[in-house]
Amino acid sequence: MNEEIFKARISKHLKALREKQKLSLDATSKLTGVSKAMLGQIERKESSPTVATLWKISSGLNSSFTAFFSDQNDTDGRIFPADIDMHVKTLIAYDPTVKFEMFEITLTHFHTQHSSPHKVGTIEHSVVTEGELGVYIDDKWHYLSKGESIRFEADKPHDYRAVTETVVFHNIVSYSTVMHED
Repeated sequence: MNEEIFKARISKHLKALREKQKLSLDATSKLTGVSKAMLGQIERKESSPTVATLWKISSGLNSSFTAFFSDQNDTDGRIFPADIDMHVKTLIAYDPTVKFEMFEITLTHFHTQHSSPHKVGTIEHSVVTEGELGVYIDDKWHYLSKGESIRFEADKPHDYRAVTETVVFHNIVSYSTVMHED
């Protein structure tokens, strides 16, 4: 997916969520913790959000992460312009009947990815398929090698770090409620 299509999908979904919930940019900013100016730039397709910013928006608006840029047929993966050392590939797009989505995440160049808290009740499961991964939760680093996994409540800040040059892991995000998808 090229950059313009990516920006258009994110813009369209953000506008649809705001309209459905009858939210102004100011109200959306308060719910998401993302500035009104940044939200406006995203809606006007002038800016492409970072992974962290998109998670803030999706959590604040009770939407799945994949709803912003992916559909059942779009599993090529995405490198976010501001997060070039992180590649996100949708393995299973969000399905409201099971309330989860699954990604394959690749971190390169020993990258550390910071993640804001998700909605209360959100659980993440990570399984390393290549390399070594560090996961920072509850003020402690947990180190995982190929085949190892971790499960944690994602309603608090957490970090992922490539302990090796490159790490690949599957990440399942389970939501406690049905997310908005339109």
